[in-house]
Formats: sequence, structure tokens, C-alpha cells
Amino acid sequence: MYCPFCSANDTKVIDSRLVSDGHQVRRRRECLACHERYTTFETAELVMPRIIKRDGSREPFNEEKMRSGLLRALEKRPVSTEEIELSINKLKSQLRATGEREVGSEMLGTLIMQQLKGLDKVAYIRFASVYRSFEDIKEFGEEIARLGDDD
Repeated sequence: MYCPFCSANDTKVIDSRLVSDGHQVRRRRECLACHERYTTFETAELVMPRIIKRDGSREPFNEEKMRSGLLRALEKRPVSTEEIELSINKLKSQLRATGEREVGSEMLGTLIMQQLKGLDKVAYIRFASVYRSFEDIKEFGEEIARLGDDD
């Protein structure tokens, strides 16, 4: 780690603490050359697979895009922020667990629908209606009937 004040590469860690619920390490450092102190934050870099869209194009996984879709489906539903964050973390873990460099958007959509089905059935139907592009009320009815059969 180079000192941000004098660019020396000899620093000493004075204090280390876990922050962000253990997902980050905060370190207080002191430069051995100029004796200035500064703080660094260390986070694990976890590689997410790229998403293959329906048209064949590829794009990096975008957590904010997934989050906004979930939040839109869960709008005005009785689901806590903690449950939503837990679901997002589960989805990211499931994607990483595939071990693939690229996954299809269909797989991601299916994983999201499974999470929503467990969180809130109304949100699940909302998401499924957009994701599967329901054309008429009959398709809504069929999906709701399937949802009732799963219980």
C-alpha cells in the first residue's frame, strides 16, 4: 500500500476492524516514512457472471437493475427491507455458485421469480407478468392457478 501523502510503500497497520456487517475491513495505517495516518477499506471482489440477453447480446451483471426490478414488483407490499436485501444476496450467491462466466437472462429471471414466490405471491405475479410478457387475462389466470397449485 503506497502512502497517499509521500508515496512511500512502507506502511504499518495500526488497527483493523470489520465494518458493513463483516463484508469490509477498515484499517488504520501509518506511513513509516512521513508518519502520516490514513484509513483504508478492504472489500472482497467477487466476480459476477455476464448476462446473455434474449437478443444474444452480453452485458455485465447489474445489481442495481436487478434491485430496481425487485423493488418495482414489491412496491407497496408488506416485505421488509431486510428480507429484500437477503433475497438480493441469495440471488447473487446463486449466480456465483453456477461457476459460469456467462448465464442467460432466462436463468436470472427464473431465479428472481423463485425468490419473489417465497417473499410475496402478488409481487411474483407482477414480476412474472412483465418478465413473461403476458398477452391477455387468460395467461394471468393460468399463472395464478399454477401458483395456487404450488401451495
